[in-house]
Amino acid sequence: MTYREKTKTINIGGKVIGGGNPIAIQSMTNTPTENIEATVAQIKRLEAAGCEIIRCTVPTIEAAKALKEIKKQIGIPLVADIHFDYRMAVAAMENGADKIRINPGNIGDKDKVKAVVDTAKERRIPIRVGVNSGSLEKELVEKYYGVTAQGILESALDKVHMIEDMDYDNIVISIKSSDVMMCVKAHELLAGKTPYPLHVGITESGTVNSGNIKSAIGLALILNQGIGDTIRVSLTGDPVEEVKSAKLILRTLGLRKGGIEVVSCPTCGRTKIDLIKLAGEVEKMTADIPLDLKVAVMGCVVNGPGEAKEADIGIAGGIGEGLLIKKGEIIKKVPEEELLETLRQELLLWEAQEKV
Repeated sequence: MTYREKTKTINIGGKVIGGGNPIAIQSMTNTPTENIEATVAQIKRLEAAGCEIIRCTVPTIEAAKALKEIKKQIGIPLVADIHFDYRMAVAAMENGADKIRINPGNIGDKDKVKAVVDTAKERRIPIRVGVNSGSLEKELVEKYYGVTAQGILESALDKVHMIEDMDYDNIVISIKSSDVMMCVKAHELLAGKTPYPLHVGITESGTVNSGNIKSAIGLALILNQGIGDTIRVSLTGDPVEEVKSAKLILRTLGLRKGGIEVVSCPTCGRTKIDLIKLAGEVEKMTADIPLDLKVAVMGCVVNGPGEAKEADIGIAGGIGEGLLIKKGEIIKKVPEEELLETLRQELLLWEAQEKV
């Protein structure tokens, strides 16, 4: 039994995580939370992309009050991100937050933390205890001669024990670092030390390009060990890209099914069509088709059928023409300009047959 299967189940606004439940995909808005219209519009885009839990920053009372209206217009649980001011956490919960994210170390003294915990207890709202390597306590940096995985672990456990001592155990833990291998090590050290679900991510990972690579490596190393109950791919860019990447990481690891996986060859001197453009068009076209299929896009009619044999369906291009392939068998030949539409029609037919 993996660590993931043994964690405590936590209910976040109707979404249950932990205890072997499917790993949930999270993201965070980058709109001013006080701007209800913009925030709701972004959350709806994220919902459509597959986001299952959304987090909004709550730096002001106006932002906390906005949560009440935002919640009315969205269909996924809403998490309030709190830093420094315990009053924002209390206000966020009073205005309907389904979970709060705090670092008890920057909230203030124990009385302030207790005020947050008491409100959460009264309303049965989970607390995500978040610790980042960038804000590690000075004494722990000195103790371990720098920022280390051991220091991150000790900081997180201290905060968890603080909340447990206040007689509350509706907890999710998050320990993050922008150093991929440090982050992996910290999760390995934490696994099994507490019964609580873990939210996993590589913080401040970078742009869509570099951030995706760092996140994919880090998340794969953690998730493949049976660690992690929710994930966020933190990217500097449109948060919808975070959700797309998270879905792909989970599918690649075999931790989630559903959605079309597009595979394509890397091109070579035999490629006689604009394969880069075609593969991009196929990926875009299939993004919203709810089929659990592998679709191959190949640039060579010589090796394409053989290379695509592990895919459910595929296309291969040649000089002015292309092939439609199913399970490695050539179905028909079509003009190059009709390849994309031919594939689309086949997928729509497949979808209709599955609904019967």
